[in-house]
Amino acid sequence: MPRLIVNADDFGLTSGVNRAILELHQAGLVTSATIMARAPATAEAVEMARATPSLGAGCHFVLTGGSPVLPAGDISSLIDPATGAFFSSLGPLLYRLFTGRIRADHIEAEARVQIEFLQKAGLTLTHIDAHKHTHAFPQILRPLLRAARSCGITRIRNPFEPLWAVRATTQAGLLRAGMVAALLSLRSTWQRILREEGFLTTDGTLAMTGTGALDAAMIHALVGRAPEGTWELITHPGYCDEELARSQTRLRESREFEMRALPALREISSLELLSFASLHTGTRSEAE
Repeated sequence: MPRLIVNADDFGLTSGVNRAILELHQAGLVTSATIMARAPATAEAVEMARATPSLGAGCHFVLTGGSPVLPAGDISSLIDPATGAFFSSLGPLLYRLFTGRIRADHIEAEARVQIEFLQKAGLTLTHIDAHKHTHAFPQILRPLLRAARSCGITRIRNPFEPLWAVRATTQAGLLRAGMVAALLSLRSTWQRILREEGFLTTDGTLAMTGTGALDAAMIHALVGRAPEGTWELITHPGYCDEELARSQTRLRESREFEMRALPALREISSLELLSFASLHTGTRSEAE
């Protein structure tokens, strides 16, 4: 019987996103959510999470499309000099990463303060993941793990979607599917690092390829055929309001679309829902 963590990303992005996540959790559909430390509605998300301990709360580590917690001068290798904030898109960050311009100690320092910011607000964090899945890259993963361990966290999202799931996501474009499949070249190194560092994760993610297109048919195609193991379904619910329209996200109209799709989980028999707090074994499967 597959076990499924239904995680909602971007908790704290807007009040409409927060409200959607809480409603879906109360409906028994979302089990976990990851909070952004420096988003417009973070304070509200923290209060919701504190009042709802059944919702597993993690840290959504941000390196792009936002502002750091630390002063920009303390982590200058991560900062766009034109804006004084993080780079607005993934491309410039990865270019600097692959050309050796990103300092690991800057990543570790910023990750630690983002995690500590949420913990000091009264949250017991269950796990970490990263906005845009930047922790798939070993140069970011290692300092992120060091920061997480120093804060008492030993669970992390597995940012790799197996090929069978990529192929089953027919709603996604070829470019998106190709990008997700290409990431699999990093998986063996990533898993080795996790074993060395003693972190726990799932057998993989579902709907990473289908981000922005998650519907009931995709849920059945992915969750309905998931093999034995523990998987994470990545979701991005939210209400499409004026606040969301002003935010730095490409996912707008699709958020309400996802909200309407998630009840399809009730149609899948023998499915056990859990949060990262209940994850007690490491990744088990290498299967495609």
